[in-house]
Amino acid sequence: MNVIWRTLLTIVRARVLRARRGQVAPDAVGRVRLRTLPTDLDLLGHMNNGRYASLFDLGRFDLLIRTGVWDAMRAHRWYAVVASETITFRKSLTLWQPFTVESRLYGHDDRSVYLIHRAVVDGEVYAEMIVRARFLRRGGGIVGNDELFAALGRPDDLPPLPAWVADWAAASALPSTRDAAPSLWR
Repeated sequence: MNVIWRTLLTIVRARVLRARRGQVAPDAVGRVRLRTLPTDLDLLGHMNNGRYASLFDLGRFDLLIRTGVWDAMRAHRWYAVVASETITFRKSLTLWQPFTVESRLYGHDDRSVYLIHRAVVDGEVYAEMIVRARFLRRGGGIVGNDELFAALGRPDDLPPLPAWVADWAAASALPSTRDAAPSLWR
């Protein structure tokens, strides 16, 4: 709820853009222009590291709506969850600094879709986050990619997932929710 007004504005903007310009391809780059607000800052006067993930959610909302995935999710009673994410920082965003959240569906494997989000200032990447997400059914179970693309009425023409992304997903995975995952420190 900490970015609720920005979220609502992003949803309205994405719907207006889709109505005016039509649906975009699944591999399109979505762009949401923002500005660093006082509530985004930490004690050091730059954007709090945790805020990036919340603001990158705005890019995800924009992309889901403009690609038509949002409508498919609602029609089929699906929802998306983030399974893992990693962010890398290059430069700090400071108070009132304008920046753009760029978001793109990067690819998929048999269970997850992968997105890249960037905080960009004047064409320069300040931070980048990779997200592994899953589409789930309200009644339980994972939505397969074939079913997802069929619901979109589009072929699955995304490029193959780069090897480094598959390696990252495997290296950062926790045990399944059906398996034990005790908190043991070595």
